[in-house]
Amino acid sequence: MEAKRKIEILSTISLSEEQIKQIQKLDERIKLDVYKSKEVNKISDEIWKKTEILFTSGAYLPPAEKVPNLRWLHSSYAGIETILDSPLLAQPGLLVSNSSGVAVSQMGEYVIMMLLNLGHKLPQMIQAQREKRWVEDKHISLLPKELRGSTVGIVGYGSIGREVARQLYAYGATVLASKRDAMQPEDTGFTPEGLGDPLGNYFHRLYPNEGLKGMLKDCDFVVLALPQTKDTECLFDKEMFEAMKPGAYFVNVSRGQLVDEDALIEALNSGRLAGAALDVFSEEPLPEDSPLWAQPNLIITPHISAFSTKMMNQVVDLFIENLKRYLTNTPLYNLVDLEQGY
Repeated sequence: MEAKRKIEILSTISLSEEQIKQIQKLDERIKLDVYKSKEVNKISDEIWKKTEILFTSGAYLPPAEKVPNLRWLHSSYAGIETILDSPLLAQPGLLVSNSSGVAVSQMGEYVIMMLLNLGHKLPQMIQAQREKRWVEDKHISLLPKELRGSTVGIVGYGSIGREVARQLYAYGATVLASKRDAMQPEDTGFTPEGLGDPLGNYFHRLYPNEGLKGMLKDCDFVVLALPQTKDTECLFDKEMFEAMKPGAYFVNVSRGQLVDEDALIEALNSGRLAGAALDVFSEEPLPEDSPLWAQPNLIITPHISAFSTKMMNQVVDLFIENLKRYLTNTPLYNLVDLEQGY
């Protein structure tokens, strides 16, 4: 009797014993090799050659000739812009998927936190505390901008934007959103059950990308949640910031390359923007001499919005769910359109 073909899986993402058992139970044909990302140099040529499925952060991708049997690559990251130029991804028939959607809960909470911090002037109050200064004109300089009754614009209505909209619903804010294909409000990507806006119920109006400037003029708060592509790089430049409502607030949880940081500083200094929060930057770590550090109305965080104690388990859970789909010839979640870049 002919032996059953092995399904060779190579993970350069650390897995717990329980996760390894979960994967191995899915199919008796599975052979799983697990290495830490820093141990890729220990992976033998024989293992690379046999690998059919690669679960990786993308920190190292082998040349195509090293993995002739590779059929599916799953990235542990949502954004794959750092590996798009790899010749490996250009191999005919290769399935590429990402982990978009797994961190939407914590990223939604991060955005809400920043909207509240900015609107309620927390940075100014913390600065006054450091100076041991009681703010005498508090009824003027510290007058808050409430979320209730405000208009929040979400630029990019993918998994993150949809979860932000869902969480904003409780605050009574009006949500406007922009999306490349505004004629399809439903979500086709992966989102954990009970989160996000799969049917498109939480926005008040959906704009196509061409209508973005028209949307911005009505927004008290703007949240940037687009993927980084050739089309979105430096999207928020001087012209875009000038299109925003005077005194609005800006939050970026996408990629730093989408924002002209000099134009942002100019908008903050001129008062066009009342404040901003950035979790991502064009250069990371943010250099010590960056003028962004000195902006009093800017909150800076070190690309942390997606992280939580649950994050890596969530990433592995999605890989296991996709592996079930792969084994049953069911379409995978989060298949990447390499031409679009996400």
